Amino acid sequence: MLVADRYRLHVCIGRGGMGEVWQATDEVLGRDVAVKLMLAHGTDPSAADRFRLEAQTAARLSHPHVVGVFDFGTWDGKLFLVMELVEGDSLADSPSDPLLLPAERVAVVAAHAAAGLAAAHRQGVVHRDIKPGNLLVDADGTVKLADFGIARFVDDPSAALTTTGQIVGTGLYLAPERALGQPASPASDVYSLGCVLYQLLTGRPPFRADTATALLYQHIDTAPVPPGRLGVALPPEFETYLLTLLAKQPEQRPPAQAIADWFSSGAWRAYAAPAPARHTPHHTPGRPSGAATRSAPMPGTGQLPGSGQMPGSGRIPGAGPMSGSGPLPVPAPMPGQGARRAAPAPARRPSSAGAPASRRRERPGSSTSGLAELSRRRPRKTAAVAGVIAFVVFMIIGMAWLS
Repeated sequence: MLVADRYRLHVCIGRGGMGEVWQATDEVLGRDVAVKLMLAHGTDPSAADRFRLEAQTAARLSHPHVVGVFDFGTWDGKLFLVMELVEGDSLADSPSDPLLLPAERVAVVAAHAAAGLAAAHRQGVVHRDIKPGNLLVDADGTVKLADFGIARFVDDPSAALTTTGQIVGTGLYLAPERALGQPASPASDVYSLGCVLYQLLTGRPPFRADTATALLYQHIDTAPVPPGRLGVALPPEFETYLLTLLAKQPEQRPPAQAIADWFSSGAWRAYAAPAPARHTPHHTPGRPSGAATRSAPMPGTGQLPGSGQMPGSGRIPGAGPMSGSGPLPVPAPMPGQGARRAAPAPARRPSSAGAPASRRRERPGSSTSGLAELSRRRPRKTAAVAGVIAFVVFMIIGMAWLS
């Protein structure tokens, strides 16, 4: 099938609520593309406008982590959208075969997806349907955002061409404020991304319920179970940061660009591991000897040593933890220092000039100065001798008086 005398369709690779996606070839430019054909929506008069909005929204986004749009038009009474063909698969799974990724790969997904969201948010676009099926991974591991079919502009006061009061998006990844009927915002996309990352780590979304209403209430007032309690081996910094993405209040979630910077910097790798004990004879009171200090990793610090992953790079690495990305240890002693005990400072020679009068040494040969020196150095012995002398004197005086 040839669409618009240019795009030859080969295989249907996906179907959504608004259309179906075909793998195709652009016979004019000789490249592989994806063509999305809009399905008939006789009961939804706004479907064509929403499809056109998707094309306009995606076309104004040019970013390595957003699926690019090449063309848009009408063919045989149907709207079509020509997009970049991602040679890979989405992150969607099935209940019988949940997709589980290690922290290393989830961090890359977070960095790439957040970078794509940040690009959309800078253009005033809110995706509103972040879910595993809309995160595509190409052959070299680059994650790209797809399907802006229900996106809306932040400054658009309308309901983005949907029925008033209708909630659009997938309930498993719906932000609390949207469950309450409030407008979507960039923070809503961040919450949805947090739900996706949680699912990739644990194999299940943060909230599940038998009914849609119960699910919405869980998003509103139920705290997610930390992944560590579900047996996921995760650095504590990663878990803490992930839970901030799932904060109930939008203002408590970090912006998308900060998320991209934090994960691409490798800060998530920091472990709260104790430093090796060292013998330190002298230490500051109140601080345990040999205690390690650790400063929190700052986001946006670029590449960490040994990472092999630059911020925004397109490959999901399989390497182990970065070197130098853990807690900052107490600086080791220089060679030859070790736990050496500090040598006592040399005694200061007393100086007559400026010394206190009571501490000055008197000239030798003076009996008064000798007694004073003796009383200063041996106060107890001096007092005992003085007491004996006084007792003898009183005894002599008493005997003379009685006689």
